[in-house]
Amino acid sequence: MSNSTSPLGQEGLPSALRETILEIHEQILISQLTAVRKLRSHPGPPDADSGQGKPKRKGRSQIDLAFDILKSAGTPLHASEIISRVSAAFGVNIDSESLVSALSKRVARKDRFTRTARNTFALL
Repeated sequence: MSNSTSPLGQEGLPSALRETILEIHEQILISQLTAVRKLRSHPGPPDADSGQGKPKRKGRSQIDLAFDILKSAGTPLHASEIISRVSAAFGVNIDSESLVSALSKRVARKDRFTRTARNTFALL
């Protein structure tokens, strides 16, 4: 390899362009090194297979929360009342349209829920 060939393998590359390319590569390497050092100093969550700690538990679905509310109520409830009770009991905010849509799909499948009036649901 002759001295006239740049490390990038380009002969006659304008020096400004060469410096820009080298600066970009340097910044990429610095970022990668920073990421590796951060990972090394802050290990990730323990693997479920390793037995260390508890695996993260997923939250309960809107359907499950609505089921619990309707079961405890023992009577049909309007979607707004279900949402209000879910918020009070579980501290979870549910979007009205999302809940009505999810419950309507379950009603159509005859899965746990029935509709007794507009936006009013009960358990089968």
